[in-house]
Amino acid sequence: MWEHRAMSDTRDLVRLIAAHAGMEGALLPILHDVQHAFGCVDGEAEAEIAKALNLSRAEVHGVVSFYHDFTPQADPRPRVELCRAEACKARGVEAMVPAAEKAAGSQVQLKTVYCLGLCSAGPNARVGDTLHARLDEAALVALIEGAR
Repeated sequence: MWEHRAMSDTRDLVRLIAAHAGMEGALLPILHDVQHAFGCVDGEAEAEIAKALNLSRAEVHGVVSFYHDFTPQADPRPRVELCRAEACKARGVEAMVPAAEKAAGSQVQLKTVYCLGLCSAGPNARVGDTLHARLDEAALVALIEGAR
């Protein structure tokens, strides 16, 4: 899990934005870097990014609110992303959701995502950058408990 810094350190935010200066299509890479570094893309970040890219704040907010990867507030809990797309549904993921939710409780974020790219080996989940395939209920519960 990443160590999130306070968004109030505008210098770090400005440095992240500057690292993409002159890049065509810089908005999404900047947003990903900000989310990674701070754990969220809040209003302050949206305003700074909009200013740096000569975009309106509404344009930046529209992108932030459209993609589920970006959150307006940091959540320090570990996150397990569970694929609930059609291929994983066909392989039984929905039957595992109650046990997954129980295992997560209030200590682990259980986030629904739609496709992790391992459709032929579902159900799938991701913890950090690590993908887990061919999960059954016991393996999913163990994965969630291990994320704590």
